[in-house]
Amino acid sequence: MKLLLAIYFFIIAIIQTGLFFGIYHYYRSQNIVKPSPYWMSSLLASVFALFIFGGSILSVEDIAKPQFNFTIGNTLFYVAAVLQALFCLSLNKPIPRYLKVGLYISALAFLLIFEWMRVAGTFEIRTSFMCVIASIFYIWQIVEIRKTKLKDSSTQLLYMQFASFAELFFALGRLIILIASSLTIRQIEQIPQLLILFTIAQLVMNTLSYIAIGGYWAEKFALANAKIQIENEEIKSLLEEREALIGSLLKANKTASTGALSASIAHELNQPLGASSLNIQFLQKKLAQGDLNPALQKEILDTLLADNQRAANIIRSLRSIFSESDVATTEFEVGDLIFNVLSITKPEINSKNIQVALRVESDLVLNADSGEIQQVLLNLINNAIQALVASSQENKKITITAQRSHDYVQIVIADNGDGIPTAAQDQLFELFTSTKSTGMGLGLWLCNHIVTRHGGHILFEPNEGGGAKFIVELPVA
Repeated sequence: MKLLLAIYFFIIAIIQTGLFFGIYHYYRSQNIVKPSPYWMSSLLASVFALFIFGGSILSVEDIAKPQFNFTIGNTLFYVAAVLQALFCLSLNKPIPRYLKVGLYISALAFLLIFEWMRVAGTFEIRTSFMCVIASIFYIWQIVEIRKTKLKDSSTQLLYMQFASFAELFFALGRLIILIASSLTIRQIEQIPQLLILFTIAQLVMNTLSYIAIGGYWAEKFALANAKIQIENEEIKSLLEEREALIGSLLKANKTASTGALSASIAHELNQPLGASSLNIQFLQKKLAQGDLNPALQKEILDTLLADNQRAANIIRSLRSIFSESDVATTEFEVGDLIFNVLSITKPEINSKNIQVALRVESDLVLNADSGEIQQVLLNLINNAIQALVASSQENKKITITAQRSHDYVQIVIADNGDGIPTAAQDQLFELFTSTKSTGMGLGLWLCNHIVTRHGGHILFEPNEGGGAKFIVELPVA
């Protein structure tokens, strides 16, 4: 009888062990959604409890006065129940720290109480105590799962609810059998067969509940993967539409104004579209390797969203510029705008080992179209970066200053590169005129166009000590 009962416990323990390792390795390869740690810990505690219980049954002589191993085993069963209940609660809301601490302290209290019952109590009292405790946790689980099902119609949650109901049924059945029995049980052979059957059935149902939870997280992984795939397709479609729009504009525009608009859009969108393309390729690579954690996934998607928004803002801004409509002004801090532009150019600046010196007056406010002014600063900083890359200067440096000058806000962007040839300085701001072999001659012309629209002006000066200096002055009002 001892051997048979121990084998039952060992078989269930082996099944749960296989479930634990199988799920653990599966989750390591699926880092898109992070599963709750509570139920994995609960499953591990249950495995240890089953092995300890099975081994203890083989060596027990008087079941009314068992060894200390039974206290350890039952305490682990209690810990497993606590963790599984915390998992069910975590599906509905964040778990307060005081509740977690209280339940962990209750595990220590349980160990002391059960140890006292092991020494002073009987088999019937201890088993009845365990049935009552288990029933309380099963009822708690059922209530929390029911709340979750109102928001999430998962089939696996339904299976877990059925398994919890079955566990509650067998736990209460064990309690009724003990109450109805008039025997004083001191040997394992005296345990009623029906009580053994209900005990094993309860453990089987517990294993099924762990399987259902594993299936629930597998559903979450599948949904997350599908969502990412859909988002990737939408991003690709958006990029293709924008490329098609640019191509159509370049073909259809015949006048100088619309031709300049098309070329400007292509010129300005080059950076955000290129960044989006690189991020999409990186995301596809990580998805193919199964090496995409939630933090990296969020960072990539946030970057793609920012690039797409920047591209949309550029198109909207350029359309308003060429339509010669009134400037849509808003009040903004110049320092914040400069920091935003530097955050966009930071990867290029860092990769080229360029130093940036920044001197911006505090509380420097402009009333202008922030998107258009951002385009101006972005063009000037990118030009400075390109000039420094082509320069033989060892200590490459960009200096950005912003200050109030009478009724204007003056923004100066200077580099210590090779400067601009004297012959080209008079035509810097003319359309389709460039000092670079691969340039389109749009950037500085567009900067001048935007600044002029705002009632300001942009100037070029040779930088002291070598290099170029561009001064942008915009009216405060």
